[in-house]
Amino acid sequence: MTDYLLLCAVAFGAATLLPFYSEILLVAQLRDGLDPLLLWLFATTGNTLGAGVNWWIGLRLGDYSKRRWFNTRKRDIERAQNWFNRYGKWSLLMTWLPIGGDALTVIGGLMKVPASTFFILVATGKGLRYAVVIMGYLAI
Repeated sequence: MTDYLLLCAVAFGAATLLPFYSEILLVAQLRDGLDPLLLWLFATTGNTLGAGVNWWIGLRLGDYSKRRWFNTRKRDIERAQNWFNRYGKWSLLMTWLPIGGDALTVIGGLMKVPASTFFILVATGKGLRYAVVIMGYLAI
């Protein structure tokens, strides 16, 4: 059980702005013979919950954007909001992308996407990514 919880924790960290790479641990654990279905479940859960932290940060971002000490420019926030308005909540299915995926989760919070919608879309995208990694490894 410790191995699965470790993967969950690393996947959680990988979904935040921390430099973690859960796929490396996932493949190592597959190589060690751990249950692929449980690995998928723990990786998807951890990564989705980590994305939830970014969503929460996005929710609070608007509260601080008007403060002088806040480092993000209003223009950058507006550009992100315009982008999200153009592509909509369905773009949250792309949060699995290694570049830009974490930013999408923050934008989801900034745009006040409801938690239920956010977590369903993000879990779907992230779950599919881990399924592809697992199936790719098992096909070798």
